[in-house]
Amino acid sequence: MKRNNLARFLLLLLILGWAWTEMYPLWNQPGKLIEQFGKATNKDADFDKVLQAANANFDADDKNSNEFGTLYEAVEASGLVLTNYNFPKMTFRGQVPDNRLVLQKLQKQVAGQIQLGLDLRGGSSFLVAIDTNKLENAAGGGALAQAVEVLRRRVDTIGVAEPDIRPLGANKIMIQLPGLSEADQAKAKKLVTEAAFLEFALVHQNSDRLIADEITPDGYKKYAYTSKDAQGDKFTRDVLVEIENEYGLKGEHITSAYPSRDPLTQSPMILFGFNSEGASAMGRLTQQENIGKQMAIILDGKLLSAPVLQDRITSNGQITGDFTSEEAATIANALLNPLKAPLTIEEEMSVEPSLGEDSVNSGFNAALYGVIAVAVFMLLYYWFSGLVANFALVLNLFILIGVMCYLDAALTLPGIAGIVLTIGMAIDANVLIFERIREELKAGKGTQGAVETGYSKAFGTIIDANLTTLIVSVILMTMGTGPVKGFGVTLTVGICASMFTALVVTRLIFDLFRNFGTGQGLRLLEQPKLNFMGVAKYAFVASWILVAIGIGYGINKGSDAMGVDFKGGDQITLEFTAKKTTGELRAAIGQDSQIQYQAASGGKTERLQVTVGFGKGEQAYKTLTEKFADAEFKKVSQLRTGPSISNEILQSASKSLLIALFAILVYVTFRYEFSFALGAILAIIHDVLMTLGIFFIFEGQLSAPVMAAVLTIIGFSINDTIVIFDRIREDLKLNLPGTFTEIMNGAISKTLSRTIITSGTTLLATGSLFLFGGGAINAFAFVLLAGVVTGTFSSIFIAGSLVLWKNKGEKPKLADETVITQHSISTSEA
Repeated sequence: MKRNNLARFLLLLLILGWAWTEMYPLWNQPGKLIEQFGKATNKDADFDKVLQAANANFDADDKNSNEFGTLYEAVEASGLVLTNYNFPKMTFRGQVPDNRLVLQKLQKQVAGQIQLGLDLRGGSSFLVAIDTNKLENAAGGGALAQAVEVLRRRVDTIGVAEPDIRPLGANKIMIQLPGLSEADQAKAKKLVTEAAFLEFALVHQNSDRLIADEITPDGYKKYAYTSKDAQGDKFTRDVLVEIENEYGLKGEHITSAYPSRDPLTQSPMILFGFNSEGASAMGRLTQQENIGKQMAIILDGKLLSAPVLQDRITSNGQITGDFTSEEAATIANALLNPLKAPLTIEEEMSVEPSLGEDSVNSGFNAALYGVIAVAVFMLLYYWFSGLVANFALVLNLFILIGVMCYLDAALTLPGIAGIVLTIGMAIDANVLIFERIREELKAGKGTQGAVETGYSKAFGTIIDANLTTLIVSVILMTMGTGPVKGFGVTLTVGICASMFTALVVTRLIFDLFRNFGTGQGLRLLEQPKLNFMGVAKYAFVASWILVAIGIGYGINKGSDAMGVDFKGGDQITLEFTAKKTTGELRAAIGQDSQIQYQAASGGKTERLQVTVGFGKGEQAYKTLTEKFADAEFKKVSQLRTGPSISNEILQSASKSLLIALFAILVYVTFRYEFSFALGAILAIIHDVLMTLGIFFIFEGQLSAPVMAAVLTIIGFSINDTIVIFDRIREDLKLNLPGTFTEIMNGAISKTLSRTIITSGTTLLATGSLFLFGGGAINAFAFVLLAGVVTGTFSSIFIAGSLVLWKNKGEKPKLADETVITQHSISTSEA
């Protein structure tokens, strides 16, 4: 083995070894956390009791069983202090240790390295905004930090192993709670929405008379107040409560709160106590001149009770109202962790673990079938070279997973789609090399020379094509959020890994086998001599007619063409046992609702997707379960997006699109010439509009994942176009005889086999995603399918013709005369 190949072989082994250490173990294994907990070195009888209780309460076979929550509850119930015990490999690095932190460290030690996103793992996600209008002295930053800590303490009561609670911007907080069951999801939502913004104020002395006269004095606000009459019957009336809190009494002054029962009526109530500052403020509120007045106790904008002040209060208080024991416990818990300002949910997503598991299975099947389809094609078409490419593809996936684990990147459903797309596109570099080698062999070169020249000439094309695609994937990674960001990370890592395996691994294998099998295989396309530019004008007109029809149809649909991500609203996904007609369902929940049945798990089952106005999801679900009890509807996911968030998503998507187009324009201008850059950008715009037009014609709705697919199409389209432009540039530099039109036709003919093969393998991968990926990813995959077809079409007929027309048929002067070659791949070195 020659020295340079030995170095590459060792580098490959090093990378593969590193990837393996990063990804092992791949998945979480039930029971491992409790087993790791039991490895403490100085256990005592109390510790053993906790261990026994955790083992007894945790069922590894129950998919809804929360191992972390079970262990945490056992520890807290026993009063055990875990910092008194020694656990192997436990370091805190400046952190203040407590029971939760110790258990989280243990969880990290045994957790699988592949982190699943909420859409695959199940759980809840909330984006909440803090009402800065309720803050004093512009203390927004402190209130935001305080709210994060408050929410973290509340979430601790659920037993979430890895909660992610972080501030976003100036007034928002993202809360991600993975692995929650349906019951825990409901509890989590209560904890988040029960902001415990507690206010105390006085009711106007003439409230009833003013309400009857429909008068609301300045400085007062109307509240609905539910109470009971002498017979114990409930009734609701409005009362006027002062707005200004002149006494300084706030919920943050509360030091203790717990549920109790009224000794006379046994009705649930909450008892609470103040600190010294709060006691002083309460004393001012209940001073002698206010005795006999009603004091309003308001929690999160809701008037809970309005007792008449009988005496001055300076220590403790109580809240009575019409609530259950469970509600009293929730309120008490919230009061112990009050907020300086109330919160509003602007975006919410919840996914049942069963749906997440189903998504993992369908995504895995889609990826597996995609790999098999691409591998079989490459093996049939290139024989031994195809086998080499397949081996490189497997290593590409191996390295991709290793890097994802190293980055702690969560694998989402669009992330799986990114892997599937990478499978198809990873073949591109190998096809470029193999087709170049075939050309050199056809020109009469020997095997060694053909391999040398093939790799060297393909190197520059591979770099240019992949860098333009990387521009798009990096924008997705940096500007995207949630699943879209996960898709960008996967695609970025996949592109880099595919370049390494194509340029290093395949060359190493060919050297080891002394270039055996290069140039073999099927030859279905032998550079046909076709006048592509001659029919370009007709293709141009026909495609823009289709664009006009599709985009016009989408505009005519108006808001119906926009998904929840862009127009706001609630979208719930339901499983069912008896199918109902969309007319029946729409009649039950409103004619303005959108109802759609979608396939799931490769078409094996169906789910119902219902879209209603913002905040109306729960009522729609309740209505459906009550009116169609025989259907046995079960909610498996919910997405709620407020108007402000939908505007932000739309603006972010538009900004990403413009930045991608500008970056590609600059790069192509630098590497080629402005007319080439202009042709590439106009072809991309054509591809985006045609893809969206086809999508609208097939009744698709725009969403954030769909926009990610559109951005990906930009990457694919420019990749295809750059390969043809690179051949045009090469032929111009070689001063080949003929007109610019003839050079254009020749370049397209020479790269036609590569274009069709790469598009074909990508279609195989995305087709697998569309057929087997499940309903949740169906629209995303459809856009990719349509985009691959339109991108291939525009690369052949649109981009080149635009360059030709811009230069009026004359050969242009290229901006960059630099030729990128790969001298380092030569095997002639000792």
